[in-house]
Amino acid sequence: MRDPSPEPPAHDHDPCAPTLTPQPVIWAGRATNRVQWLLAAAGAACVALGVELAVDSTWTSGVAPLLMSVIGCVAAGLLVIYGTLAFVHVAVKVEDDCLEVRCGHIGLPRRRISLAEVVDADFAPRVTPRQWGGWGYRWRPEKGTAVVVRRGEGLVLRLGDGRVFTVTVDDAEAAVRIIRARLRLLGTTERAGA
Repeated sequence: MRDPSPEPPAHDHDPCAPTLTPQPVIWAGRATNRVQWLLAAAGAACVALGVELAVDSTWTSGVAPLLMSVIGCVAAGLLVIYGTLAFVHVAVKVEDDCLEVRCGHIGLPRRRISLAEVVDADFAPRVTPRQWGGWGYRWRPEKGTAVVVRRGEGLVLRLGDGRVFTVTVDDAEAAVRIIRARLRLLGTTERAGA
């Protein structure tokens, strides 16, 4: 005897069920500073000097001065290496609902900004480390926050709480166009839902 209840078709699925596929990247850009590799080499030289002092010293001048020299060289070298390699390059992604900035080879520091927080995006034709007080992740009270890895074009985001975020990235004009289009779409969607 057959069961009278029909079986659901095998191809039906719930359109409201969450999908495991990642959001598509709308725009991706990058900026690189090869000069940072020279600074990283200087940091490696400091570490090597510290190791050389520890291994080849006769320790006749006393333990404390030698230990301070070794620790100082190694610590300074490691700080220089991390500080430079973290900002050799920056990768910027604009996804469906956010902008993500990742620095260096391991992606740290990282900043993720929801496009719902963004009021406007501007193109900056000339961002320099001098404007921000150097390379790296910078903060200036009158200017906001920035990730500066090289001199050149950049993307400036104006956030709803009055803060400003700047990042140097190649083809920043395209990023500005994409972000402005996403902001218009988000604004239209929010107004339609209200």
